[in-house]
This record gives sequence, C-alpha cells and structure tokens, in this order.
Amino acid sequence: MQHTVEYQRLIDASARKVNWKRWGPYLSERQWATVREDYSAQGKSWDFFPHDHARSRAYRWGEDGLLGITDRECRLCFALALWNQKDPILKERLFGLTGPEGNHGEDVKECYFYLDSSPSHSYMKALYKYPQAAYPYDRIVAENKRRGLAAPEYELMETGVFAEDRYFDVQAEYAKGGPDDLLIRVTLFNRGPDEAPLHFLPTLWFRNTWSWGAIGENIGFKPRLSLRAPGCVEAEHATLGRFVFECEPGPEILFTENETNEHRLFGVPNAGPYTKDAFDNYLVHGVKEAVNPAMTGTKCTPHFALRIGGGQSRTLRFRLRPSEAAGTPAFGPGFEEVFTLRLRESDEFYDRVIPASLSPEEKNVSRQGYAGLLWTKQFYNYVVEDWLAGDPGTPRPPEERLAGRNHDWKHLYSRDIISMPDKWEYPWFAAWDLAFHMVPFSRIDPFFAKFQLSLLLREWYMHPNGQIPAYEFGFSDVNPPVHAWAAWRVYKMTGLRGERDRSFLESTFQKLLLNFTWWVNRKDPAGHNLFSGGFLGLDNIGVFDRSSPLPGGGHLNQADGTAWMAFYSLTMLSIALELARENPVYEDMASKFFEHFIRISDAMNEFGGTGLWDEEDGFYYDQLSHHGESTPIKTRSLVGLLPLIAVEVLEEEEIRKLPGFYKRLQWFVENRRDLANQITYCNTCAHDQHRLLAIPTQNRLERVLRYLLDEQEFLSPFGIRSLSKAHEARPYQFRHGGTSFHVDYIPGESNSLLFGGNSNWRGPIWFPTCFLLIEALQRYHHFYGNGLQVEFPTGSDRRLNLGEVARELSCRMTRLFLPGPEGTRPFQSGDPIDWKNPAWKDLVLFHEYYHAESGRGLGAGHQTGWTALAVKLLEMAHAHVEYTPEA
Repeated sequence: MQHTVEYQRLIDASARKVNWKRWGPYLSERQWATVREDYSAQGKSWDFFPHDHARSRAYRWGEDGLLGITDRECRLCFALALWNQKDPILKERLFGLTGPEGNHGEDVKECYFYLDSSPSHSYMKALYKYPQAAYPYDRIVAENKRRGLAAPEYELMETGVFAEDRYFDVQAEYAKGGPDDLLIRVTLFNRGPDEAPLHFLPTLWFRNTWSWGAIGENIGFKPRLSLRAPGCVEAEHATLGRFVFECEPGPEILFTENETNEHRLFGVPNAGPYTKDAFDNYLVHGVKEAVNPAMTGTKCTPHFALRIGGGQSRTLRFRLRPSEAAGTPAFGPGFEEVFTLRLRESDEFYDRVIPASLSPEEKNVSRQGYAGLLWTKQFYNYVVEDWLAGDPGTPRPPEERLAGRNHDWKHLYSRDIISMPDKWEYPWFAAWDLAFHMVPFSRIDPFFAKFQLSLLLREWYMHPNGQIPAYEFGFSDVNPPVHAWAAWRVYKMTGLRGERDRSFLESTFQKLLLNFTWWVNRKDPAGHNLFSGGFLGLDNIGVFDRSSPLPGGGHLNQADGTAWMAFYSLTMLSIALELARENPVYEDMASKFFEHFIRISDAMNEFGGTGLWDEEDGFYYDQLSHHGESTPIKTRSLVGLLPLIAVEVLEEEEIRKLPGFYKRLQWFVENRRDLANQITYCNTCAHDQHRLLAIPTQNRLERVLRYLLDEQEFLSPFGIRSLSKAHEARPYQFRHGGTSFHVDYIPGESNSLLFGGNSNWRGPIWFPTCFLLIEALQRYHHFYGNGLQVEFPTGSDRRLNLGEVARELSCRMTRLFLPGPEGTRPFQSGDPIDWKNPAWKDLVLFHEYYHAESGRGLGAGHQTGWTALAVKLLEMAHAHVEYTPEA
C-alpha cells in the first residue's frame, strides 16, 4: 500500500501539501427529519421536517442528494435527479419511512449500492436502480402501517416495480483530474425490454448559508451560479472560489434559488419568485415560470429529456473544475484517460490491501465493503448552542427546547467530515459505531482512522465532565466504552513496532483518562466495582428498559456494563505499558489500570459470594439489587457472554523491562492474595512465559463456551446469536409487583418497541459484539494454546483449539455475503428479486444485523460501518498464522 500512487495522495493530504480530500461523497442521504433540522418544542424530528417538505424547504445544517458529492465544508453540492414521467415528484433524494411509519422503525425504501472508492476519492462509483413505473410512495407507507411487529417489513422489491426488469440502472462515476478537477460520468442503462422515457437532471447547488444570520456561516457574500456560455455554468463563492460546471452541448440549463417555498408549505408569501422546488414544479407540474429566465441563482441543472431503448444505455459527461481552466477542452480524449488511470490506480491500491489468498467472490465483497465505508463519510454540522437559541434570521425556538434534548451539550461544535453508520437511516455519528468503523478503515486510510478517533475526544466534542457524545438523539446516552480498544487496534494495525504513531496513542490515552474517570465516578453507584451504564448499546436485550428507573426502584448490576469496564481497564493497561517502553512515567498508570481490572474482575466473580456468576447455570447474569437483596436476571444473552472479551495476555519478557510496573505487580501478587487469584500463570515453553488477565477462570470459560458453541443456544450458521435460542421454547419471565416482564428469542425483526422498532438484540447476529468475541478467543488461544480444546459445535465430539474456533466463527459470519450452492447469498434470503440476474448477482449490501436462522439482512441496509468488519473477518477466516499481541 505504501508504494502506490493512491497511498501517496493520502500522505500528501495528511501533510496538507495537496488537498486531495477536499471533495468527496460528503452529502448526507437524509437531512430531513434529523435532530439538527428539528426546532419543535417536543423534539419530534420525524414530524417537524417530513419528506414532503424536503424538496421545498431549505436546510439549515447540511444537504442531501442522490449519489452526490460536495466539498468538505458542504458549500457547493452536486447530485443526480431523475423523473420517469410517472412519479408524482422529481426523484432528488432517497425515500424511506420515518420511525413511527415503519413497522420496525425508520427504513429507506430504495435500491442503491456503493461499488467502489479510493480512499482519497480520486475514483468513485455507485449505482441506483430507478423504476420505470411510478414510485409507490403511498402504497409503501400504507402497507407498512397495516403490518404489525410480527410481520416483516414491506420492501420496494415486493411492490413489483422491478418486474420484467423495467427499471434504469443509474451508475455514477467520479474521477479527479486534480484535487479540484472533478470529472463526472453517468451511465443510464435501460434494463427493460422496451424503450422508456427518462428525464435526467444533474444538479449543482450551494448550501443555503445566507438565510440564517448565523455568525459562523456569515461570509458577507451570497454565492451565485450563472450561465457563462452554452453548457457552462460559473459558480462563485467567497471562500470556495470560482468554479465552472460544464456539460456536453445540447441540454437546456435551468436556474432557481435554494430558498424555502414558504407559500407551498406555510401559506405565506415567498421572499422571491424562485424556490428550491422549482425544477419539480417546472418539470413534473408544468409551471414554466418556476425557473429563472435570467439564468442565475444558487441552484441549477441541465435538463436531459431522453428516450432510451430496451437493453440500451446512454452515457453523459460533466466536469466541475476551477474557473481558470475553462479555456481548455473539458471532454477531449483526456477525459476518458483520467477515468482509466484513476481506476487502475485504485485497483493497484486494493491489490496491496486485500489479501491475494481471497477468492474472486471474497475480493468483491471486500472491495464493496471498503467502498461503503468511504461513501458513508458525511459533512456533519451541529452547533448545539446556536441550535438551541435559534438563528437571528428565524423565529425564536420554543422555550421548552432549552431544557430538552442535548441542552447540556452547549459546548459541542461539530463541522467536520465524520464516518456515519448509514447516511440515510443514521445520518449522524454514533460513538461506539465509529470506533468499530475505524478498524477496517485503518487498512485503507490510517490517517482518517486516527483523525476520527481523536476528533470525538477533542474539547469541542467531549463533555467537560469526560463523557464522549453518544449520538445526536441523545448525546448523554451511554455507549459501550470501546474507544480505547479502537485506538489501540488502529495504533497496532497502522505500523510495525518502532514505526507506530506514538503521538496519536499518547494523545488519545490522555483524553481517555478523563473518560475513564467519568465512568468510574458516574456508573458505579454503590462503589463496588459493579457498573450499570444503562442500555449500553444493546437496546432491548434486557427484560426492561435499563436506561429508565427500574420497576419498584433499586438498581441493576450489569454483567455487560461491568465487563465493558474490565475490557476498558485492560485496554488502558496495554496502552500504558506500550507508552512506558519509552517513558517510565506511564508505569504508574499501568499499575493503576492493572489494579482497576483486578478489582472489577474480583467484584464480578466474588462480590457477595459469587458476584454476577451463577454457579448452577455456569453463566454470568445481571443482578437486580433491591432493599438489600440481589435477584439474578436469568436471560442467557450477550450480557453474559461479554465478560469473555475482557482478556489480555502479558508477555513476561516485556513486562520485566518495566521495573516500576513489575515491582508493583509482584507486590500485589504477594500481598493481596485475596485478589491475586485473578492472575493466571502459564509457561508455554521453556523460553516463553505469559500471564493471563481475564474475568473467567479456565473452568468458567469452558462452561460459558459450552453455551456459546451450542447450536441450540448461541451458535448460528452465521455467527453468534445475541440471545440464546433456548428462550424460543422457554421465554424468560420476571415478575415484580404484580407485573410480568418477559424476553423471548426473536431471530429477526423485533417484536418490541423498546428503544424503537428497529432495535433488536433478542436473537439476531450483530457484527460488533461477534467481532470482539472472536478477537477474545484468539487471545485466549495465545495463552492456552492447544492445551485448551473445546467441542465445536457443543456435543459434536469435534474438538478444536480456540484459535480454530475463532476462524470457524469468522467463516460462518462471512458466509452471509458469499454465494451458496444456489447462487444466492444468505443476506438476500426472502427477497423476490432474482439475485442470479447478471444485473444483480455481484451486488452486496452490508446490513445493520442479520436473521440468526436464515441470514437475511435486517435493519439499516447500508450499515457499511461496523458491518464492514466483514472485511477483517474475511482475512481472519483465511489466516493460517497464530495471533500475537503485536497483530
């Protein structure tokens, strides 16, 4: 990778020599109905700014578009718009159901795929499938409203709009001739048997920064688009400069303003005659006076009225580049040569990244996984203090907002490019999602990975009390503390020992000390080293809402919350030991986190006799503490598996080089024998000695693994279930005060509205937690070696060491994306589309989670954030080298 042209671009961009990342796929795919655009009293973002308003109402904090691009400050935007002469509105953005509309929560109802991107976005490709029939907006809403929680979601594929292949493949490709020279090639392919009409409107516009009177956006000059020559539009912006947008001669170019149509939405006069929805009014509704005849504005588009024969295609070319380049040919032979060169450079880059041992199908999955990671970058703008107070140019928001959502995060000032979980369903950063994103990201762009992890620890993100912001629906919610793990993994993955970025690691460690202290002070209510952090990212996995007051009072000692803190302690210990190699000051910090781990582990195993361990069942459970009595909540779920992830192997040879830490360790072993039984010694060979720090003893580990590897419990054909299948026949019930609470096994979509209809940790496969468990098994194997073998699956008499188990689990999970004997991939199961059709067969989606029995992809369909961990699992499934702490 280091010797490729593309990697050199990343180096130059990171050093700020050449701004190769100035332009990219930074547009949101849904700006409407986000918290940022919600100025309501009660915080009902779905209602305040619905999809019906999106085409007519200017956004305050960002922009959205279809397969589009923008600059890193989202000043000038480009995206596609389409009309098939049957749709009731122009297709300018992706449609989907709001949270209350969907029978399992918010859900995009479109077919689109990220196919390729280089890390600098010097080459990009994506695909949108546009039906030739009228898009069934009303039918999708009505049918999903009719269906209950027990029914699957009603998808676009089921509506019949793709029957007989009567749709257009709209493929957008971008290549950079230079940092500011953007070449655009759009191929429109009629997959149907007959000629069909298609209106194509490649749209260029400025984000509206002039209507609000906000200080941060007041540039003193309203940007302008104007016709410079036939097929050539000039764009002028005070900070971006002058650009020209060129298309091949022929189409009429339409102009309007990116201003709200106040009359349509609110029944009051507009400030001017030209509004954001002008192209929709002009084309779909025949209002010819909607566009500006003076050929100027802040939004424009060439209008292509096409008829494309069945099985035929049409390719259109565009170019956006600095104004001074306008005198040179835009579309000569050099145009196609740039595309050829950039694609070749991208191929060369990924040939160095993706292991040669992978099959062609596996390489295709990896390439699209990396493409999804890169396409889901987004310009994210949210200044909480301004948002709460409202803008000088707008009516003052309701007073209730000042005590409502995020009111205690007034310091948060976000105006950055950030990795999103999914730019339609989750077009806002989520802290624990982002941490997982950065592990595969570090393989393709280590500079961006380190920047992202550092960003959320900066003073304009992290709360002064040390909390990391969770996500925009509630920055104060508690996500699992995985930031340290991600920083440690990225540090090790982005360089060999002696060449790694110690400045990044040290800076991150210093900020994480604040966050760790916040956890210890806020989430250990009784001071017993037993933690209760709320739902901790696992949403509805519990019997009741763990973020709300518990029935009858009391508090919950959480097995997963405590495990997360043990995991956090071990990661901080590992980082401190690494930093202490060059700076002895960190030896004391290593000792501190060593003792934190031992105390947390002891509390989990021994507090009150057996801690959170149930000796009869051989499993860890949450405990409800009420009036001095503790009651175990006996659901077998990820809650009881997560204690396995808190495991670290210390190399005796290495820690002996740190005399301060080693002396403290020895004192602890000799003088605190009440706690020292949490340290395990094992001589793996005459010259190699390890020390294992882990929550379970070997006996307890083996007992939990019997559940984990049992196909009637946690082991699915596609990974690790989030809840034991045993609860299918025997739902768990908890009675309190005359009320019965229960948890049953649901392998697919949720049957509960707890935390929203799209939240379900009661059975399906989730990549982030599975990935951590697989990594933990590798660490256990490094310690135990072939001395510890278990049945895989339980009851099969087939015995594997834990490294082999980790590899088997990786294979099961990556099987989701690979064609089976019938030619289809498990994530596609149940779809009415013929995925063996050449136009579909190589397309891969990365879902939020997966049906534990069929493998069907569920939840957000483009969660190429944490589910992009699949690219790492593909490598792990092929790995034949043993894990070492340096990996």
